[in-house]
Amino acid sequence: MSTLQANRPKRLMALDVLRGITIAGMILVNNPGGWDAIYPPLRHAEWNGLTPTELVFPFFMFIMGISSYLSLRKYNFELSMPAVWKIVKRTVLIFFVGFFLTWFSMFLRGVYNGAELWATIMTFDQIRILGVLPRLALCYGVGSLLGIMFSRRALKWIVALMLVAYAIILVCGHGFEFADHNVIAVVDRAVLGEAHMYTDWIDGVSLKFDPEGFLSTLPSIAHMLIGFLCGGIIVGTKDNESRINKLFIVGTILTFAGFLLSYGLPLNKKVWSPTFVLTTCGLASSFLALLIWIIDVKGYRRWSRFFEVFGVNPLFLYCLSAILAIIVGLTKFPWSAAESGVISIKNFVYQVCLLPLCGGDMAMASAGFAVLFVLLNWCIGYILYKKRIYIKL
Repeated sequence: MSTLQANRPKRLMALDVLRGITIAGMILVNNPGGWDAIYPPLRHAEWNGLTPTELVFPFFMFIMGISSYLSLRKYNFELSMPAVWKIVKRTVLIFFVGFFLTWFSMFLRGVYNGAELWATIMTFDQIRILGVLPRLALCYGVGSLLGIMFSRRALKWIVALMLVAYAIILVCGHGFEFADHNVIAVVDRAVLGEAHMYTDWIDGVSLKFDPEGFLSTLPSIAHMLIGFLCGGIIVGTKDNESRINKLFIVGTILTFAGFLLSYGLPLNKKVWSPTFVLTTCGLASSFLALLIWIIDVKGYRRWSRFFEVFGVNPLFLYCLSAILAIIVGLTKFPWSAAESGVISIKNFVYQVCLLPLCGGDMAMASAGFAVLFVLLNWCIGYILYKKRIYIKL
């Protein structure tokens, strides 16, 4: 038996569960019943700050780093053609799927609005290039290549240099101002073009500012690499008790460092600030340690089955949720009570069914719709889970 096989740890269900929690959370916060009335814990911070919602995406990025470490072990972390080909192929696939979903959304909206078919197909001059999946693709690709090119000790220095360099760029380039001269917006306009950027709104002011932009991908790569290094801790530790201790120590150090430094570098998801990286990675590491103790040590697993369904087919279910969201939001049927005589599936569930049940509380009804939408995706995922069908991107 090879040394690599002998040191292979028993599969941690906690990893699948945390991955599933993040995917369920992403679907939950992305699909409220109404964007004008979002349940407070499900809201993003307008600019600086940290809400429960801000933790979902960075937690998934952290887990992706761990998963990348586990996946690349079979190549002995050597720069070989098979390893590079796998990384490049998966990077291109995830990026293309994300780009396709954005195009598909614009295409369907054009069709439903009665636009000319050819015009709805050829929307590439105004399509957003980056987004959640493209960011995951770029971070996975660059981070994984760095992971097989450098030692773990060197990677720690690379992460530190990335975060320090980005902090300097933010401080010198008005990176914490929601304004046209913000260095992130300036770089994104130069590289991507305004037509291909996200339009953000804060206090009634609109600005072309992409929260998954080109420049802010740099700290996101560092974010993924922290997860990658934690994957090394998991693999290199023989028992769960030691893994828990080490992950808690790493989590505590990163979390405190992030919060302490936030007095000079605010926590900000939209610019993916260095303190945001440290704090969310720290919280993710601590939460993973807690889940290992609950699930893999104490054996309390029944409650986690729900999230395991999302965890074994994460990116597929995330993409499915994006497609279903477009369909339920655009598909309409006759309804005499509606002003236009028709109503979308989403508005029917939210306004006609849930709003009266919630006593007119729009925020509660909006959250209720989001929960039902998560359950809809879970039902599809459960079928795949029972049939042991795993669709990997």
